[in-house]
Amino acid sequence: MSSISRRNFIAASAAAVAGLGLVACSGDTGSGDGSAATATDNRVGASEDLVKAAQEEGTLVVYGSCEEDYLAAACNHFQEVFGIETQYQRLSTGEVQAKIEEENGNPSADVWFGGTSDPYNVVTTEGLLEPYEAANATHITDDKYRDADGNWYGIYTGLLGIMYNKDEVARLGVEPPEDFADLTDPQYKDLIWSSNYNTAGTAKLIVNTMIQKYGHDEGIQFLVDLDKNIQVYTKSGSGPSKNIGTGECTIGLGFLHDGIFQIVDQGYENIELVIPSSGTSCEVGATAIFKGAKHPNAAKLWIEYALSPECVELAAQNGSYQFLVIDNAEQPAVATEFGLDPNNTMDYDFEDAKANTDTYVTEVMEALGGGDDRFQTEDA
Repeated sequence: MSSISRRNFIAASAAAVAGLGLVACSGDTGSGDGSAATATDNRVGASEDLVKAAQEEGTLVVYGSCEEDYLAAACNHFQEVFGIETQYQRLSTGEVQAKIEEENGNPSADVWFGGTSDPYNVVTTEGLLEPYEAANATHITDDKYRDADGNWYGIYTGLLGIMYNKDEVARLGVEPPEDFADLTDPQYKDLIWSSNYNTAGTAKLIVNTMIQKYGHDEGIQFLVDLDKNIQVYTKSGSGPSKNIGTGECTIGLGFLHDGIFQIVDQGYENIELVIPSSGTSCEVGATAIFKGAKHPNAAKLWIEYALSPECVELAAQNGSYQFLVIDNAEQPAVATEFGLDPNNTMDYDFEDAKANTDTYVTEVMEALGGGDDRFQTEDA
C-alpha cells in the first residue's frame, strides 16, 4: 500500500475556560459583523440571516465525541470562517448523555458533535435535543443517517470490527479471529479489550449489535461469555485500538477506522483489521443541538456547517477515516484501500436501539454482576 501523508492538524489553543475543561479555539474571532466569513462559507451554504444572527450571539460551546484532533480542527475552522468564539470539550458519548440528562434542559454546551447515534437517540426520547430542519440535510444520502424529526443528523459512518496485533497473535500461537463468535473461544482469555458499556457509544453499539444479531437472551449471553476473555474495558470506544500496536492489547473490538488511524498515522503496521465474516453493524456519527442551548442561532449555524464539505472533509485530514454520509463531500480513499465498505453491513434496527439501548445496557451490566475495576471511567 502506498504511503499516506500524515494528517495536517489544525492546532487549537490549550487554554481552559471557566474551569469546565473547555478549550477555546485559537485565532481572531473577527468583528462579528460578517467580516470573518469568506468565500469558504459558500461551501457551508448557510443563509446570510442565520450567519448574522449567529455572529450577534458571538459564542458557541461544543461537546465533541469524535477524536480530539478532528474536533479541534472543526471547531477552529468554524471560528475562523464565521468569527464566532468556539469552545469545545472532548467527552465520550456516554459522558455527554449523562451530563445532558443531569442538566435537564439547561445545558452547559450548545451542540454535540460526533460519536455514535445510539446515545443521541436515548436523549431524543427524553426530549433533551432541539429539533432543527437543516437546509444542508438535503445532502444526506439515506434517511437512516438522520432523525426523522431533525433531532440529530449523521455526518459519518464507520464499521464495527475486530483488530489484532499480528506479532502477538503469532507469538502466542493463537488463531486469528475471523468473526465475533470466535471471540468467546477460551484461547483468547485475557487477550481482548473492549469498551465500557456505561461510557462509550461504541460499547452501546456492540450491545445492540449482539442482541440484534443473536436474539435478546442469546446476545446477552454472548456478551457474558465474551467477558470471560476480556482483560480491559476502556472508557472510550477508541481505547482498544490505541493499545494494539504497542502490544499491550492483543485483540480489540472497535471501529475499524480507528485501526486505520493507528496503521497510517501512527505507523503500527503490525495491526490487522478484520471485518467479521458473518456481518457487522455500522455507527452513524451524529451532530445535534441541545434543548435550551444558550446560543441557538450559532448552534443552527454549526449544524449547517457540520453537514457541509468544509467540516466533514477535515476528518480525513486529521486522522478520522470514517465514510461520509453527504453527497457533496469527498470520501476518504484510504478507507476503501483497506477493504471497508459502508454498504456491507447487517440491517441494523435503529428504532429498536432508540427505544431500548439503556435497558439493554442495564441488563448486560446486571448479567455481568455489575462490573469491576476493569470497566474504566477515566482516560488511561
